[in-house]
Amino acid sequence: MNILVVGGAGYIGSHTVNLLKKEGYTPIIYDNLSKGHKEAGEILGVKLINGDLGDKERLKKVFSDEKIDIVMHFAAFIEVGESVTAPAKYYNNNVSKVLELLDAMVESNVKYFVFSSTAATFGEPETEKISETHPQKPINPYGKSKLMVEEILKDYDNAYGLKSTVLRYFNASGSDENGLIGESHDPESHLIPLILQAASGRRKSIKIFGTDYDTKDGTCVRDFVHVYDLAKAHILGMEKMKNENMSLNYNLGSGEGFTVKEIIEKTKAITGVDFTVEEEGPRAGDPAVLVADSEKAGKELGWKPEYNLDSIISSAWKWELNRKY
Repeated sequence: MNILVVGGAGYIGSHTVNLLKKEGYTPIIYDNLSKGHKEAGEILGVKLINGDLGDKERLKKVFSDEKIDIVMHFAAFIEVGESVTAPAKYYNNNVSKVLELLDAMVESNVKYFVFSSTAATFGEPETEKISETHPQKPINPYGKSKLMVEEILKDYDNAYGLKSTVLRYFNASGSDENGLIGESHDPESHLIPLILQAASGRRKSIKIFGTDYDTKDGTCVRDFVHVYDLAKAHILGMEKMKNENMSLNYNLGSGEGFTVKEIIEKTKAITGVDFTVEEEGPRAGDPAVLVADSEKAGKELGWKPEYNLDSIISSAWKWELNRKY
């Protein structure tokens, strides 16, 4: 089965490509390399097509030439803070260009789509853990852009029979245990790699944004899930969607929350490095607590995270010390 992985040269996309390949599928990367890395495709030995998410005619040609069965989408802009100051950039890439992709799929009779969504669609939590039935009230343009696509996918299913699997990540973390591929954003915005950059000396310090949230130590609480656990959920969701010809949606996290200060202390213990920590005011659009209820994915997909926080940080540290791009 041929799977076009849009944004497959990026962080989560490349790890999913690697797992797809290991499980006998034929992944093909489609990426404009604005955020992704051509080295990832080369390391994984997978075909990489340089193309833009919004280029409908090119996509249609790729669907035909490569005989694509399923599309996976990893090509969003993801920085919450930037989405607040540059919403047009986010609505253009995360919504308008996705419409071009979906229209190319409909016109090419490609009927299955796996969509990377986010916990940011929920906004401020109203319950201790966030399940799929939690109200979706995003508080930043990034979350709003993802929710817009979720709603579009419902309409495309009703109108065109395009089936989708929507996967709402909490905090994707960790790297390939063999150090082949890993997390490499420019600029980096994710907590664990930022902390590890402070530990390795590539960054002067790690900054804590907000210390007076209503949490046990005043810092934000987040749910961290290993990137390969997420990749596995993509494959399980894809298979169920295709086998049962139905649209699905799942929240994906470990179900356990850690504060920013706890992650920093855990990282110091694992790396054996002390580093400078600075405290600043809270950022716009950051909820205090985000923790997943992934019971539905467990029941329907048989999905269960295999990696704990120690293995997440340890694998990411190995990548930070030996990164290839």
